[in-house]
Amino acid sequence: MLATLLLTFAALAADPAAPHAHHGIVASYNGAPPAVPLAADDATRLAAGELVLKQVRTGNGGHGVAFMDISAAPAAIWSRIVNYGKYPEWVDNVKACEVYRRDGANIYTRFVLDPMGMNVEYFIKHTYNPTAGWLTWTLDYDRLSDLDDSVGYWRVTALPAAANGVARSRLEYSVDIRFTGWIPGFAQDMISKHGLTNAVTWVKQRSEGG
Repeated sequence: MLATLLLTFAALAADPAAPHAHHGIVASYNGAPPAVPLAADDATRLAAGELVLKQVRTGNGGHGVAFMDISAAPAAIWSRIVNYGKYPEWVDNVKACEVYRRDGANIYTRFVLDPMGMNVEYFIKHTYNPTAGWLTWTLDYDRLSDLDDSVGYWRVTALPAAANGVARSRLEYSVDIRFTGWIPGFAQDMISKHGLTNAVTWVKQRSEGG
């Protein structure tokens, strides 16, 4: 199993000079991502400081959504999320991250992950609307990524301040990933489920801790 996984990653060959194999196989967001309802017990867990995580395996990939309440204002949280140059320092398994183009609300970013020591390189087009409280993304299909597809979003919503006056916000993160080639289920879960948990956790830590 491990040998198969290593061979799969070894075959990956991202190339910024070549176009991606397609222009999207996962439905992308046109404007704000749709609201995700929370059950009463979800709201209770969030109020208690817990992570709420929902995940679904779909075909050769998976998507999920993670929620967490943070003791910080939305502006402080966004300042961490879009500080891509800091990702290798702040985010587990991010080996490199750099913005290579800005075009209005669009931010184009190169990522290199190293799960299990294997480099996975991909290119993301973010659409950033902090006034409306969301950021969505797809692959940059003008460049060849090691991922087959990736679509997702961040949403930050202001909450009533705490009793001590500290600002509070609800962070929401969702990602739908499709992998190139066959990857075992445990590896899909490692990248997708761990990624969901890690994403909201590092943002909370950096937003509350400076």
